[in-house]
Amino acid sequence: MTTDLSKYDPTQLPGADVLRRQRYAIIVADWNAEITYAMAQGARDTFLQHGVDEENITIVHVPGTVELTYAAARYMERYDFAAIVVIGCVIQGDTPHFDYVCQSVTQGVAMLNAKGDTPVIFSVLTTLNRQQALDRCGGKLGNKGIEGAVTAIKMANL
Repeated sequence: MTTDLSKYDPTQLPGADVLRRQRYAIIVADWNAEITYAMAQGARDTFLQHGVDEENITIVHVPGTVELTYAAARYMERYDFAAIVVIGCVIQGDTPHFDYVCQSVTQGVAMLNAKGDTPVIFSVLTTLNRQQALDRCGGKLGNKGIEGAVTAIKMANL
């Protein structure tokens, strides 16, 4: 049995009257674009669905997953966002590169959350193969971008 991980109770989120005034950033890696762009679209659509004004959603592209941490740190310094969602996809290959990339972005986002005032939401897929990633960017296991946006809204409104 598989579960769509993107199902959530929308009544647990603040109303549009609160969200329309909040600003959110989606920082998306261009590597594995078919997957990451689908996740970014899911996040954007979720923000809009819950009342965030379109002009309050900033989408930033970076080359790959490692660069997500740097971009998030710069946007935290320069702008006032309620939360930032970082979106990437790392698919395991035949070399240890997968481990280094995953470790780098995981530790980087954890550090930003520990030291910063803006929640940085980790929407990075770390999968064993391409099919697992496709299942999580709008396939049978939902869209992790949707989950990232819902998490961002919840964390921004603690």
